[in-house]
Amino acid sequence: GVGRPGWVQTSAARIVGCGPGAPPRPPDVDLPDAVIVPGFVDIHVHGGGGATYTNGDASEVQRAARFHREHGTTTTLASLVTASPADLLAAVRVLAESTREGVVAGIHLEGPWLSTAHCGAHDHTQLRDPTPAEIDALLAAGDGTIRMVTLAPELPGSEAAITRLIAAGVVVALGHTDADYEQTRRAIDLGATVGTHLFNAMRPLHHREPGPVLALLEDDRVTVELIADGVHVHPAMVHAAVGAAGAGRVALVTDATAAAGVGDGEFRLGTVPVDVADGVARVRGTSTIAGSTATMNQLFGAVSDRVPDRDAGLVAAVHMTSTTPARALGIDGVGILRVGAVANLVVLESDYRVGAAMVDGDCLTDH
Repeated sequence: GVGRPGWVQTSAARIVGCGPGAPPRPPDVDLPDAVIVPGFVDIHVHGGGGATYTNGDASEVQRAARFHREHGTTTTLASLVTASPADLLAAVRVLAESTREGVVAGIHLEGPWLSTAHCGAHDHTQLRDPTPAEIDALLAAGDGTIRMVTLAPELPGSEAAITRLIAAGVVVALGHTDADYEQTRRAIDLGATVGTHLFNAMRPLHHREPGPVLALLEDDRVTVELIADGVHVHPAMVHAAVGAAGAGRVALVTDATAAAGVGDGEFRLGTVPVDVADGVARVRGTSTIAGSTATMNQLFGAVSDRVPDRDAGLVAAVHMTSTTPARALGIDGVGILRVGAVANLVVLESDYRVGAAMVDGDCLTDH
């Protein structure tokens, strides 16, 4: 719900009081024209602010995470793209250390076990089928920090991979896939619980061949990612997907790359060259979209403004940018404002600009 006015009290890294109406004592900070929401949780992001998570550079991991914190993302899952076995292992080791240091909340492997027919901006020369040996090597390198893996469930070895990853406590997401409806349902029954950027890089919805889109949307066990930047998915389709699944099953993700916050120019996503023009990133020389330049506060505003009732729009946006993605990953105490929760807060001004952000009780930005 929405408390207008409302108050939040923090102590150390936790919320110790909150509620609607006037606070029990004079506040230390009064924000009469702003909205306080839970810190954003982005479970699919490759970089930002000119820095990337994908090249195994710890200093760039710091820069990218800082950029997104300044835009309200207090919990980040660092996403890697398809790479050679050696390069992927090296990047996992760097991100594992960054996770232990609290810079990011864990690792998302988006690839290399993806469909060549729907590889998007991934290096198609490095795509491969999942094998027990590679899975075990990556899990060992991550040492508990790999929290989500996206794979194509139609690939040989995918069923065994899903079972192995779930046994290791990893969330399995389905994406970059040419799977049909039945193959997708089988993967869900095996334990897959996330659909990676729904609609994008997967067999499209068809009235005689519903494919993965319908299977993911209709199953209450599945959380679907949506990139609501107005580029990847038409706003009307975003609205339809939210109407079908409900805000409690939709996680907005940026899929942001190093280009976010930088402007137009030349970049790389892993080994793939990317050009950004008018804020849209594409694989060089093609029409293929290559991640986004979005931030979570922009996505919050985009979905909130589509709901005529302002309070209902705010609640739906909080679910999709904070509460739902946190639940999808099983992160307790994050993505919600309540006593005992982690003090991750974002102050949004009237234009959805981030006025301040708090992470674990520390105020990191104050514009």
